Amino acid sequence: MTELGKRRKLENLRKPVQGSKVFSPFRVVGNVSNGLPFAVGTLGSTYYIVSSVGKSFQIYDANNLHLLFVSEEETSSSITALAAHFHYVYAAFGNCVGVYKRGIQEFLIELESNTATIRNICVFGDYMCLSTDENVVYVYKKNSRKDNFSTEFYTKFQITELQGGDIVSLKHLATYLNKLIVVTKNNILLFNIRSGKLLYTSTDFPDQISAVECAPVLDILAVGTTTGEVLMFNVRKGRTIRTLKLTTAAVSTISFRTDGSPHLCVGTSTGDLIFYDLNRKTRIHVMKGVHSESYGGVTHTSFLNGQPIVVTSGADNTLKEFVFDPSLSQNEGEVVVQPPRFLRGRGGHSLPPSCIAFADDESHFILSASRDRSLWGFSLRKDAQSHELSQRLQKKQDGGETRRSHNEGKFPEIIAMTIENSRLGDWENVITAHKGEKSARTWDMRAKRVGRWTFDTIDGGFAKSVALSHCGNFGFVGSSNGSIVIYNMQSGILRKQYKLHKRSVTGIALDGMNRKMVSCGLDGVVGFYDFNKSSLLGKLQLDAPITSMVYHNSSDLFAVALDNLSIVVIDAVTQRIVRQLWGHSNRITSFDFSQDGRWIVSASLDSTLRTWDLPTGGCIDGVVLDNVATNVKMSANGDYLATTHVSGNGVCIWTNRAQFKAIPIRNIDEDQFARATLPNASATGNSSMLAGALDDEDVTVKEQHLGEYESVDQIDKDMLTLSLGPRNKVNTLLNLNTIKKRSKPIEPPKKPEQAPFFLRLAGAGVGDDASGREGIAYETPEQIQEKQLKESAKVSAEDRLNAFKPSGRMGFESKFTRLLREGNEKANYTEFLAELVALPVNAIDLEIRSLNAFEPFTEIVWFIESLTEGLNTKQNFELYEAFMSLLFKIHGDVIHGNNSNVGISAALKEWANSHKHNDKLDELVKYCSGVINFVSTS
Repeated sequence: MTELGKRRKLENLRKPVQGSKVFSPFRVVGNVSNGLPFAVGTLGSTYYIVSSVGKSFQIYDANNLHLLFVSEEETSSSITALAAHFHYVYAAFGNCVGVYKRGIQEFLIELESNTATIRNICVFGDYMCLSTDENVVYVYKKNSRKDNFSTEFYTKFQITELQGGDIVSLKHLATYLNKLIVVTKNNILLFNIRSGKLLYTSTDFPDQISAVECAPVLDILAVGTTTGEVLMFNVRKGRTIRTLKLTTAAVSTISFRTDGSPHLCVGTSTGDLIFYDLNRKTRIHVMKGVHSESYGGVTHTSFLNGQPIVVTSGADNTLKEFVFDPSLSQNEGEVVVQPPRFLRGRGGHSLPPSCIAFADDESHFILSASRDRSLWGFSLRKDAQSHELSQRLQKKQDGGETRRSHNEGKFPEIIAMTIENSRLGDWENVITAHKGEKSARTWDMRAKRVGRWTFDTIDGGFAKSVALSHCGNFGFVGSSNGSIVIYNMQSGILRKQYKLHKRSVTGIALDGMNRKMVSCGLDGVVGFYDFNKSSLLGKLQLDAPITSMVYHNSSDLFAVALDNLSIVVIDAVTQRIVRQLWGHSNRITSFDFSQDGRWIVSASLDSTLRTWDLPTGGCIDGVVLDNVATNVKMSANGDYLATTHVSGNGVCIWTNRAQFKAIPIRNIDEDQFARATLPNASATGNSSMLAGALDDEDVTVKEQHLGEYESVDQIDKDMLTLSLGPRNKVNTLLNLNTIKKRSKPIEPPKKPEQAPFFLRLAGAGVGDDASGREGIAYETPEQIQEKQLKESAKVSAEDRLNAFKPSGRMGFESKFTRLLREGNEKANYTEFLAELVALPVNAIDLEIRSLNAFEPFTEIVWFIESLTEGLNTKQNFELYEAFMSLLFKIHGDVIHGNNSNVGISAALKEWANSHKHNDKLDELVKYCSGVINFVSTS
């Protein structure tokens, strides 16, 4: 990695985790098991299976393998051990153990050693025993009998190198009270955990121990070795009572059948399952390749207690169940055991996906291909509906079967894929191009298997790109040598062929009406064809090789990714470039249109996921991912975004916030990108499906400035700016007198001819009678006289106050007048102008009429000066002109009669000087208007 790349990666890691304002993480599909041994729990007659998927675990019902629960939150590090005990699941991560019920953590135990990592968990009775990679065993017990699980630290002991080395497993044999068996790589140790004493140490085994399991009989342990042997070790006698040589591969897991049949199941590192009959001392069945050898083979196997069902798992992301059917033997002699039959399973890709596509318009299934050469259809609604498409070839036309040998394995890796559901159920609706193959294959999503046809390239080149017509009748295959062939999907017959490109064809598309076809290649050429006439309409040469293409049917726009790190958007009708998007600093891995064609979502090797707005041509959203995205697909209805990444076997699903709220189209720079966490398998680690509709403060995505934009008051100081208030305010000010005359009542109010009977009393009698009826206390004459004196004193005080002139510091002035006076004293009318603009029309008219119109005319002069200052700011231009017009309408006679006054004449001269720049602009506008009229009429 270059210095620039290292510096960019370090900057990305330092960015805060805020997430995208457009997409929120929802869930991950396709993850079942990461190879960590699963745990089986028992609740009465039902069983559940707990499997790890990294930093979270999933709980399945063993009866049907339906997903019951997922862990509520992700752990701080990857899960290293699992155990199940009745209602509780114990998950170890780092130096911690979490106790969970129904996926919700109820307690957390942390070891005293910060550097230790827990590798094994054993729960029995009142104790929980843990072993670490430092070969230390920690023992915890319950505080009281009422506790459901062990939380109190009890003791610990160290396993030294002389005692056998690293710890392989912890086991507890039935009837061994307070005893723990510690199995190391070389021998077996028996401890009394209550006293902390070592009771027994076996002799060293000749081969290294790799797996241990307790037998359903007393005192017996089944010990598997790396050489393929299984030893039956009697702990009470301290010796090996039987040695079974079952395989040459290392034994990875052992399980005993407990429904009455004396069978032993052994899983190997090569992926095989070996079943052994302990009574007959012979192997009864061998199942080859149950799990992939390249991922460690069978990592764990377990018979369900009392049932003929064995559960297996491996690091190839699969969980399988096999069942033994009843024997077909009729006599009581030799019993013929039928081979185990595959019962049910759950799985996914064992390597990161390479191609994905939404398989329908309702966002139900996602079609996903991987480097493990498998093709899966994952359900977004129910995990049990996910399935792998069969690769068994179709029968020949003469009735014979076309079979492949076991050594051939699966088809090569899929490098290109397309799907169209217009003729789903009639014939094949999927085409795939495979790595290193000279033909493309068809698949049938309804039958969930490979189709009948293979479409060959005519020039001997490898198939590099595929496409389907919107009607589902034609399949397109692009060759590495530059040719394009078109086949009929129903009959598989070659219909058309084109040869335009000189290098590999990287993209083909056909519009919704089957009229125009476009193609692109590594030679940088975009070709336009008339599909009906099979003729070339034209071509467009771009500056760099084209690596991929996406076509949007509704708008007839298509986008291509170039090797110069840009995305070019082209109109298929006009055959011209309409947008070119720059921003990625490394190769673009994938991109896709939104359902309405307004956005393009792109991913690149620079670890960014960007959303481009086509009308503006800018990047409106971008996030930095910890895991580089390799594929990006938008669903047909725009509710989901699916991504795959360089590490991780699942498909990440994001929800689109734009379906609930408006997204701002303000362009952002790369330094404004925030880090985003990928979707995970936990329950609360993701946002809900309605995260965009609910303003939840607990959501990790900070929606600052989402959908909000504050308009500036003035774009530039040299530009005249009108007011931002209502447009009718100026018209109301200019026509205020007309409005008042129109609103004036035509006739005065009339007095009623005869008052109602309850209003006929007049004078003091009315008050006395009403007071008596309402129960008010009667006042004495002295009280009435005192009350009258107080009222007369109040009136006299008001008369004396009104004798003063209401101006200056001694008088009473409104806020309007006070701000006007203070503005003159400070030589700054900013506060007064803000108050003036904010006042309603009636208040403005009243305040201007209330200006002091007597000598020395100070308030009128101040008001004109304030309007001149406001006009010089070039803001609220039409309002200040309206205020001056209203001033002349009200006080025009005073200003005209005293125009020789020094203050008034100076203020009016400044007002006139402030209009010189505006008059020049008016002359230019009128001149241009006159020239345009002259040219247009002549």
